[in-house]
Amino acid sequence: MTRLPEFTLIVFSFLLHFVWEFWQAPTYAGMTDLNHWDGIKLCTSATFGDVGFALTAFWITSAAARSRYWFAAPKAWQTLLFLAVGIALTVSFEYYYTTISMRWTYSDLMPLVPPFGTGLSPLLQWIFIPLAVLWLMRRQVPAERLD
Repeated sequence: MTRLPEFTLIVFSFLLHFVWEFWQAPTYAGMTDLNHWDGIKLCTSATFGDVGFALTAFWITSAAARSRYWFAAPKAWQTLLFLAVGIALTVSFEYYYTTISMRWTYSDLMPLVPPFGTGLSPLLQWIFIPLAVLWLMRRQVPAERLD
């Protein structure tokens, strides 16, 4: 199981997104006012969602590339597809949760990106973290899997 690319993706995505969630907490209204345990639970929940986005983006890209090991030597279109799926999911979910369901709101610290008013921090998260995850995954894949 630990040799599956999805396992590596899950581990690195969880670790990096978990840190990012805490880092961006002040850009969401009310996050800095939560007690410690509630903040940890909320950030952990968001991280699981991020991992789900990463897996979805990975599987869509794997299907398009016809290989679960595309990340070992990714073509530009594969990396762009991986990022685009994550960004599309992020924009969609952020819009839904901040505009329709009002489950959360941004604080005054969050710069907004048109046209949907998506927060800059979650967009940057879905550029930097996936690129870092792919970089780390390339260093973990066994050489015999690439043949």
